[in-house]
Amino acid sequence: MTDQLPPLVQRLRDKLSRSRDFSISLVIHFIIIVLLGGVIITKVVPEPEQITGTIAPVADAVRPPPTDKTTLKQEMSLDKLINPAPSKDQPDIIFSEQKNPQAPIFVKSIDIPPPNADQVPAAISKMESIAPSTVNEITPEVLTQLAKTQRIWMGTPGKGKHAEYDFTAFIGQYSGGNWNSTVRVSNGKIDAGSLPNLLYLMSSWTKDRVRTNYTNVRAIRLDSDELLNVRPPFIFLTGTRDFQLTEKEVENLRAYLKVGGCIWGDSSVPGQRSRFDLAFKREMRRVVADVDKNFEPLPADHPLYSQAYFKDVKQMPAGLNNYRLPIYAMKMYGEVAILYTANDYGDMWQVGLDQDGKIDLGRNVAGQYVATNPAIYDQRDVYLRNINRDSLEASYRFGANVVMHLLTRWQSKVGEAATSTL
Repeated sequence: MTDQLPPLVQRLRDKLSRSRDFSISLVIHFIIIVLLGGVIITKVVPEPEQITGTIAPVADAVRPPPTDKTTLKQEMSLDKLINPAPSKDQPDIIFSEQKNPQAPIFVKSIDIPPPNADQVPAAISKMESIAPSTVNEITPEVLTQLAKTQRIWMGTPGKGKHAEYDFTAFIGQYSGGNWNSTVRVSNGKIDAGSLPNLLYLMSSWTKDRVRTNYTNVRAIRLDSDELLNVRPPFIFLTGTRDFQLTEKEVENLRAYLKVGGCIWGDSSVPGQRSRFDLAFKREMRRVVADVDKNFEPLPADHPLYSQAYFKDVKQMPAGLNNYRLPIYAMKMYGEVAILYTANDYGDMWQVGLDQDGKIDLGRNVAGQYVATNPAIYDQRDVYLRNINRDSLEASYRFGANVVMHLLTRWQSKVGEAATSTL
């Protein structure tokens, strides 16, 4: 027995040795697989834009992505908050007997991470710091066209707060993107949101001397003949996403500006370098087609401030998330032709004020909000900042000044031609 012991011990030692070598080899292979696997996973994870799928594909569009990852994250978060996915069981709009019955019932539908509310606005881009371009000359033919355009929507001319106007506001429906990001559309009709709430207060504040037709805010296709037939005093453009205008839309807008129209862009993501911010500036340069023209910040003594309806509004009010970028413009014939606000006032105007200046939280018989979108209001001081009565009133008063300026900007130049028989 003792003679057989050494071989057994030897075989056992050999097996243990092989087992140890196998274990070490297994551990080494595992480590190598983990390291290589991490590299492969890192390479195949798509960029945020691919994950969200919120950017509608546009053929041959140039899409310079935001270079600031914080801005990109904020933009995607706001896009989900402001534009929640539609619900199949969403109820029909129900109206109540309260002061602002034109606002729709909003249904809360949010599930998002918070944006970076403390983000510092990006520096003004280089293209906006170029010296102002030369002023176009107003020929007699241009003056006649401006006068004709003004007569389409002007009411009874007067001075100051005694003037009367009657007009319909239009939101531009452009290709791609989400042109209706700050309004509610039901059965093809804009029921409420940014412009309806703003115009409702304007009618109330002016005691209907400015008849805004706030119950009939309309969408207008930018490639339609209606644009040049109606010639509205301005077209409101907004959104959160990248977009590219068709050649027909560019031609229509260019012709519309030449007869005295104005494009008012308001980004639905506050701050610069968002997808809409980049797209709007890029596409407006296509519309103007003048290499010498650039967006210029309006000075403090511009008539929009110095001759405003609310003269106490001396500067830009803070917008959503407390952004306070200046108001930018491109001019034609010495007057604003394209106006751009990047502080996202449109989403603030989804929270309505009543005639007494209080936040309108009225509900219908079903207990639902009528004039205020809870997807915006319920996230105040959580995901969205600067949603309170004072800031809302300041933004509404500023918006009223913008509208009044766009209604009156040609009066000093057109003069008697606007009131003569044409």
